[in-house]
Order: sequence, then C-alpha cells, then structure tokens
Amino acid sequence: MHEFKLRVYYEDTDLAGVVYYANYLKFIERGRSEALRVLGIDQTALKDQGLVFVVRRLTADYHSPARFDDELDVLTETSVVRGASITMTQTISRDGMKLFAADVQIACMDLNGRPKRLPTDVRRSLVQAIEG
Repeated sequence: MHEFKLRVYYEDTDLAGVVYYANYLKFIERGRSEALRVLGIDQTALKDQGLVFVVRRLTADYHSPARFDDELDVLTETSVVRGASITMTQTISRDGMKLFAADVQIACMDLNGRPKRLPTDVRRSLVQAIEG
C-alpha cells in the first residue's frame, strides 16, 4: 500500500468551502502516479515504448467532505493485475476518517488506443505489490 499526503488549497474548494467533487479524481491520480513511481514503473519510459495507462472504469463513493487547509492521506493499493489491466483501490482520509473511496481500473494501451498486455517487468512489480 502506498501513502501520498497532500493539503487542500483554496483552489480545490467550491463556493461552499468544501473540496469540489472532481478534484478527488485529481488527488487519486496523483496517488496512483506516485504509487507506480515507488514500484519503479516509469510512465514516461513506457510512453517512449508506445504504451500508456488510461482509466477504463472508475467507481467512487463520497463519504464526508474535505475542506480548505485539510491534510489528506491518499492510500493506493493494487488489488487486481490482469493481462492488459490493473485495478487499484484508493481511499482519501483525514486523521484516519475515510472521506472518499474509489476502485479504478487502468488499461494498458498503445498510442493508437488499442489494448496491449502489460510488459513483463511492470506486471512483476504490480504482482509483488499485491503479495506484499
């Protein structure tokens, strides 16, 4: 499991002073990118090889609002690795209280938008993350 910390800035909030709902998707995107980086998966190098990750499916639950100046924890865990896709479970919490949860299926694609199998080294790193 990977933990990414962030602070809520004024620009992240709406007129009511709470985090605008779409910004949670930005927060978990950052968490996923950092989790992959820690696993040694270089997305720039993958793109140079003609491969990119794209969000294929996302389910999200909003539990409680985050507000300006909150310190948040984005937890990312790889839960499923398939031939050409990864599913990651992500939560955002504040002081241990869950605010947001999502399951995100990421597909590996070529630059023309066709599904491609995960490279062996990428798959190995992801499976090792699941196995701990």
